[in-house]
Amino acid sequence: AGAETLKRAVQLDVASRFQESLVCYQEGIDLLLQAMKATTDEAKKHRYQQKISEFTFLSDSKYHKQIRIEENATGFGYEKLFHEYLTENVSEVWVEDPYIRQVHQASRYLLYNFLRFCEMLVKGPCKVKTIHLLTSYDEGSGRSQQMSALEEIKQSLRNYGVTLNINFSSSIHDREIRFNNGWMIKIGRGLDYFKKPKGLFSIGYCDFDLRPCRETTVDVILSKHTRKC
Repeated sequence: AGAETLKRAVQLDVASRFQESLVCYQEGIDLLLQAMKATTDEAKKHRYQQKISEFTFLSDSKYHKQIRIEENATGFGYEKLFHEYLTENVSEVWVEDPYIRQVHQASRYLLYNFLRFCEMLVKGPCKVKTIHLLTSYDEGSGRSQQMSALEEIKQSLRNYGVTLNINFSSSIHDREIRFNNGWMIKIGRGLDYFKKPKGLFSIGYCDFDLRPCRETTVDVILSKHTRKC
């Protein structure tokens, strides 16, 4: 399976379909690593290692794409933005966002946005088992509401076999999302790039693809390593 995936990666590379080829390179290398760990045959291990070194060299560059979301643009729901990077081998996700807190703020519903993001991960096609959230504490009376909401999300995810690890930092300022297949997505506004819905029964309240966005920039980067919170 690893060899076939790598063969496909080369074909995509030759066709200048670089984004797809990088994904295939990485998945093929991961499969060869698994095979190398599983075998006790030293000759096979050596062959696997040679192939891994060869294709690691080919896939060693970083991929970077930038997406500009215009003011009031629609069609940028979480599924649309993240789906192509959530391959089947994604099992762990890191979310860094200092503002996963206020539920009822003038223009933000950040805890609800994080819940929507988690729902997307649960639906697949990836098989996420662990989500790491690094955020900051809400200030004043909002902290108890923040903790209660995050605990409810944590318990609900557990029903789907997903563990949510929550950590807090008073100095966090970056907003980024990382998957353990090497993809990193940095959104200027974090998960909060949607405008407040006009009402509880207005189009776009439930379906984020129909919700107008606020202007922001999305940077998509593929790297071989992920940094854990």
